[in-house]
Amino acid sequence: MQQDQQACQQERRLVALAALNLFIAIAAGAFGAHGLKNILSSDMLAIWQTAVQYQMLHGLALFALASLSPRWPTRIIRRSAIAMLLGILLFSGSLYALALSGIRMLGAITPIGGLAFLFAWATLLWAAVSKKRP
Repeated sequence: MQQDQQACQQERRLVALAALNLFIAIAAGAFGAHGLKNILSSDMLAIWQTAVQYQMLHGLALFALASLSPRWPTRIIRRSAIAMLLGILLFSGSLYALALSGIRMLGAITPIGGLAFLFAWATLLWAAVSKKRP
């Protein structure tokens, strides 16, 4: 019973986090397309768009994690979700900051976010193929 409640709470949190990230990604995409197109260079707009795309993709992935939440161990879903959120923050966040500021050193943070994304997906892969079925 307590596990079901934990899974339900986790599912609701993941849906909320997914919705928040998708809201931000859509707003950032619109802002980039309309508010920044005359301000940023085409290279910086492309960087902005990459940040939006990765945030959007991983926001949708958080919804997928929410759907797995009732059937998979809480710790696997939690680890993957935390890694995805960290990836969004570091990968997309550093690219947003780079595009707005032009400070190229911020690009050094981006691969760390990419590693967080890879960890999130590897965690799910391992859970799906391991002998201990979720």
